[in-house]
Amino acid sequence: MDPDRESGMGLMAQRPHVVIVGGGFGGLETAKRLRQCDVDITMIDRHNFHLFQPLLYQVATGGLSPANIATPLRSILRRQANCQVILAEVTDIDVANSELKLVDGVQPFDVLVVAAGATHSYFGNDQWAQFAPGLKTIADATNIRRRIYLAFEAAERQPDAAIRQKLLTFVVVGAGPTGVELAGALAEIAEHTLKNDFRKINPSETRIVIVEAAPHVLAHYPPELCLRAAEKIRSLGIEVRTHTKVVDVTADHVRLECDGKQEVIETETVLWGAGVAANPLGRKLATACKVEPDRGGRVPVDCKLNVEGFANIFAIGDVASCKDQDGKPLPGLAPVAIQQGAFVAQQIADRVRGNVNDKPFVYHDRGTMATIGRAIAVAQIGSRQFCGFVAWLLWLFVHLMLIVQFQNRVLILMQWAWNYVTFNRSARLIVTDETDPVSIIETNDVVHDVDRAS
Repeated sequence: MDPDRESGMGLMAQRPHVVIVGGGFGGLETAKRLRQCDVDITMIDRHNFHLFQPLLYQVATGGLSPANIATPLRSILRRQANCQVILAEVTDIDVANSELKLVDGVQPFDVLVVAAGATHSYFGNDQWAQFAPGLKTIADATNIRRRIYLAFEAAERQPDAAIRQKLLTFVVVGAGPTGVELAGALAEIAEHTLKNDFRKINPSETRIVIVEAAPHVLAHYPPELCLRAAEKIRSLGIEVRTHTKVVDVTADHVRLECDGKQEVIETETVLWGAGVAANPLGRKLATACKVEPDRGGRVPVDCKLNVEGFANIFAIGDVASCKDQDGKPLPGLAPVAIQQGAFVAQQIADRVRGNVNDKPFVYHDRGTMATIGRAIAVAQIGSRQFCGFVAWLLWLFVHLMLIVQFQNRVLILMQWAWNYVTFNRSARLIVTDETDPVSIIETNDVVHDVDRAS
């Protein structure tokens, strides 16, 4: 190994080339903070946009359009002269030669910041993915939206009451923020949005079940706040199953286990929000640097967010295994990634200027919050806890402020106001391949095609 690189002296080279993999919260914050630094920056992402993932569930349920929560990276960084954006996919990392392997070439670097994000984890049961989609990308969101609204369309044309009930049963696996937000949005869709849209079914008869292996919903919150959140969730007509594990998922049912007893829920719509794993690039980085990733594929980093032994390689956000002052892993939240991005940028800037910065990374928890439904949320800010309308207002404000582009803030605020007044979700479009039928319903060997939505 190059001794200059290990000691960080390699960063003293004239006009270092910083390569950032991933245009999410952490990667984008790193790039923006290096705006005035004497470096050349290349940001690589396989998508041409920055995605505001916390609001993906609203795209999945028809409350917002994809363009509301996605901003082109080139637009964000267009005025930053020292940064270029490359649309490409990284397949491997060659630390010996300081270059990235791309699908269609290579990219050399002096400093590497890996902020590649996360993907779904099915805890070794990847075969469930086709029946229980997760929610990490716009493609995931539009797929879930299609499944949700097709279920109602199929039920409208289904003469068999038992099959109709199965179509109107939704199981959400995982009672973290994503699962709770999805379940709450589904309840509003069934109770209000689709109230007068159908002639043969009553959408309010929809059954929504949220399944959680932990003792409480939103388990990372204080127990008393978890209990209050569970009460709010149940008040929306949602069934809450805690201490319950999923043992099987198929095309037409999900099998649960609680206290050694199993139960089968017949459903064709299972939504997955239970597990998160680092982007596969994390394991490749760990292999290249000869370190052991954690069980979720995250790369262990030191107090300066460097991969051990490589002062010119940083890992941040969901791809990094970083611990707080108490030795507990930091959660995969946007504020964590943003603070890590700012810290790494400062580290790079200090080294380029020849300064020694021995400060370790310290995450400042300014609070966490999750929305449950219409005018209902939970929030913990310091020692203060909120549940209900005030927490919901806080949630709205914080999420609006985190949106990168002002234009999107305005559009989202207007859409939220309209949704709140009318209960309408104007983006509830079913997008399918026009060459295939939307769905097939089989009843007593009689096959009914569901009309293709226009």
